[in-house]
Amino acid sequence: MSKVAERQKFIRHWQEITGKDEIDLNEVADLALKMGWDAPPPVSPRERLAKQFKDAARQDVRHDRKTGRPYRGFHAVPTHTADGQLVFSYIDIDNPKTKPQSFRKACVTRREQSVGDMYQLFLDQTHWNDTRPADQQVEILPADLGFDIELRLAADDERPEAA
Repeated sequence: MSKVAERQKFIRHWQEITGKDEIDLNEVADLALKMGWDAPPPVSPRERLAKQFKDAARQDVRHDRKTGRPYRGFHAVPTHTADGQLVFSYIDIDNPKTKPQSFRKACVTRREQSVGDMYQLFLDQTHWNDTRPADQQVEILPADLGFDIELRLAADDERPEAA
């Protein structure tokens, strides 16, 4: 059994012994530690600092001078190391030296993440509906987000600071 499968099994075990429907993963970890599970190795100072920089890059929101709309300044670009490991470098989309193909690669990656999220949401909703009586069914949410994006753009245009 994989480590992930073991952890998933332990989460279900925690639910059984606590009787709780909503899972607090900190409580699950506390029980696992009490039961002798090994904690993962500590993160090095370099890894912690790199994560802080990654978080800072993700939170770098700038505003378009023409429209006033917010946009992310830094974008993650996936690459593979010689041994096949996936790693990310970051680009600043306001840097004139940033290559269009790097930004496109970052955009495709983010779009693929969104597609993956929407696909999994559809599978989750379908499973829910297939295992529940009619009075507990949920509406399958549309995957086409074009209208939602248009609504948000319109709302942004109505705000005074966007003018």
